[in-house]
Amino acid sequence: MRTVYRNGVVHAAGVGTPTALVVEDAEIAWIGADADAPSAVDAVVDLGGALVTPGFVDAHAHVLETGLAAASVDLGQARSLQEALDRLAGAASSGVVVAHGWDESTWPEGRPPTGEEVARAVGHGAAYVLGADLRRAVVTGALADAAGSGDAEDGGSDGTVHGPALARAREALVGDAGRREALLRAGLAEFARQGVVWVHEISTPDLDSRSGLAQLLGLTAERSSGLPAVVGYRAEVCEDADQARRLAEEIPGLAGVGAVVDGTIADGRAALRAPYADDGHGHGDLLLTAEQVANHVGAATRARLQAVLAVTGDRAMAEVLLGFQAAADVEGVETIRAAGHRLEHAAMVDTPALARILVLGLTVSGQPTADAAWGGPDGLFARRLGPVRAANLHAFADLAGAGVPLVFGSGSPAAGVDPWGAVRAAVHHHEPSQRLSLAAAFAAATRAGHRAARSAHPGTLRVGGPASFAAWRVGALVPAGGRAGATAEHPGEGLWLPDLSDPAERPRCVHAVRDGVVLYAETA
Repeated sequence: MRTVYRNGVVHAAGVGTPTALVVEDAEIAWIGADADAPSAVDAVVDLGGALVTPGFVDAHAHVLETGLAAASVDLGQARSLQEALDRLAGAASSGVVVAHGWDESTWPEGRPPTGEEVARAVGHGAAYVLGADLRRAVVTGALADAAGSGDAEDGGSDGTVHGPALARAREALVGDAGRREALLRAGLAEFARQGVVWVHEISTPDLDSRSGLAQLLGLTAERSSGLPAVVGYRAEVCEDADQARRLAEEIPGLAGVGAVVDGTIADGRAALRAPYADDGHGHGDLLLTAEQVANHVGAATRARLQAVLAVTGDRAMAEVLLGFQAAADVEGVETIRAAGHRLEHAAMVDTPALARILVLGLTVSGQPTADAAWGGPDGLFARRLGPVRAANLHAFADLAGAGVPLVFGSGSPAAGVDPWGAVRAAVHHHEPSQRLSLAAAFAAATRAGHRAARSAHPGTLRVGGPASFAAWRVGALVPAGGRAGATAEHPGEGLWLPDLSDPAERPRCVHAVRDGVVLYAETA
């Protein structure tokens, strides 16, 4: 199949500003001007002036929960507990009410809803109401029964569950493999609609099962699936290489094994050196020791898998890097550097930590939308940590400037699927010294994601390369260097990206393609 895409602005280097490209099967066969486009093609797609860029890579996501969120009640914008309950009441039905995104730290009541309050709101039926941190949910009815929410270690009598109880509630909600596949497809469709062609799934026991991850990877393995490609990571601590290898055997295609080292700043469980500003005694929770981290990293390295450590607080970061150094003392620094290991979140990176990250060759997967949502002098981070520590969070410019590989993920559904929003958040960081250039932020959201997954995919548009791209309806364009003034109709020469200075004017995806297969096409 040979298709020409014409009448666009193609983000491809070395050929002026091309306006057309030809896709033959899975590859880009030609890039150039409309007038010079080959005529011997099977199909023609008129881009209508759209900007064509490499497809985005979401380097940290949860597909199953994204699918659940796609058709659920969004509580992320609720300004109070009562408003959240009112929204649940408005969605009450004879079936299960599913909702997501609540964050009690932004409410005047300062607490989450109880199971009794949710039950009343939904007419005493079953409900699954997931928090913004993805680690807690309020469940009622049959889902509460399935969760065993009275167990002290992973739930409570107030209906809030986490850990194994959350996993049991989710399994009861998802049901059989057919229902799970429908939810996975719904989640993947949301990524495709936003121009995300590759997704790094960070699968945790709280949010999905091993078999669920295996199903997701099998579903998306071939481009003929018509779904975004998925790179799979499973968050289970491994003590030795045999345990890591067994996981890889149980989950074909597994790229790496992860571990959660601490909680989040929002839930007060990120492990800190100094107490939280709004709690003079709380330091958060350190879930793993340096010895456990060292064993996990060594196990992953010997099993030829990536180690993926989710770490937020500065105390946790120090413990993780101590563990990495211990693993490097055994395996060798160059072996660790070559393994492609990753740090997720990495919100608090001081100068000594940055130096160790660089020496150990670690990749940092950040979430700029978290800074956009909760950063700044009046944001949640400042309330929890105080203004000084909050101003030093998400040091993207420091990391990139030092040469640390930096990639961006959404954490979806926590912050929704919004790749241009992530790029904009990095360019307009609350702390001016940590702002990235538009070109650097775009690279972190596209080609760097392929490198972080140890993929040979170039993440750029070039002849002979994979035909994986997205087309965008945009207004003004700016050169990759940052000067404004062009339009999609009159771009001039060079590499162009959307002008993201106005948050209300977001690029809109009109077409998404993975290896020559159309994932999404906007209909009139």
